[in-house]
Amino acid sequence: MSRMGDVLAGFQAAWEFESDSVLIRYERGIRTPKLFQALGERRVPLEALAGVTLTPGRRGTVVLRAEPRPGADPLMEAAAGQLKEGCDPYRLVLPADRETLAEYYADELRGLLGGSGRSERFLVAAPEAPLQFKAYDGKASFDGTAVTFRWSWTGASSAKWKAGDQSFPVAGLGGVEWRSPEAFEGYLRLLPRDAAPLAPQADQDPASVVFGLGYGPVHESLPFAAAVLAAVREQGAGAPVPVPAPRRDPADIAERIRHLGELHQQGLVTDEEFSSKKAELLAEL
Repeated sequence: MSRMGDVLAGFQAAWEFESDSVLIRYERGIRTPKLFQALGERRVPLEALAGVTLTPGRRGTVVLRAEPRPGADPLMEAAAGQLKEGCDPYRLVLPADRETLAEYYADELRGLLGGSGRSERFLVAAPEAPLQFKAYDGKASFDGTAVTFRWSWTGASSAKWKAGDQSFPVAGLGGVEWRSPEAFEGYLRLLPRDAAPLAPQADQDPASVVFGLGYGPVHESLPFAAAVLAAVREQGAGAPVPVPAPRRDPADIAERIRHLGELHQQGLVTDEEFSSKKAELLAEL
């Protein structure tokens, strides 16, 4: 950059440009996404970036966005493309009258980026442990070496109660699967290091906690997932292990469609979401 320490301030965040990195500081306030507030600030090494774009935004704004390399940021790896645009930690929204200045910094950054392709290691620091959040069926905690699930009396399935509270050392894990709580049937699932038989549904799997309205919000469960994923990578356990979805019992499918219909009638699920999820469930028969 032309001067180390230059700052470009936008709505909800400010970028400070250093010789080898960009320090992103997120604002605190009622208009700032809770995920940004939870992250506080993040230092992104230039080698973690693949590109920079500047595009028109809404209502007289422009958007400067840094494109992280695949595999460079545990938060984005855990999110797996599920974050809404407004919660993208790599977007800086600016007033349109700052477009010329934003283009200058975009050009400066482009001239310094040399990384391309997938990164073999995480280059952006993960949120630090200890971390915890409350899921619908239990409480999840991570102390940096092990993940613990403690089941709740009201939400946990009988299968989880029979299995008892669970503790998973990082050394035995191969990855984390996070499905956004903003989607129907969101969950966090811990994947074993070694290949395993087909896993049951998340509400029956003792290696999973399920989300729900007000449970496992993005700003709590996603940093948690990213921290666990980073710890797994440091242990050399490798990439997440894909777990194929098992075929389900017709009675279970019927029960879930009934529950989905109740959510639809209560206005908690849109017509489009109802039709899409119903078709998805029927396809599993």
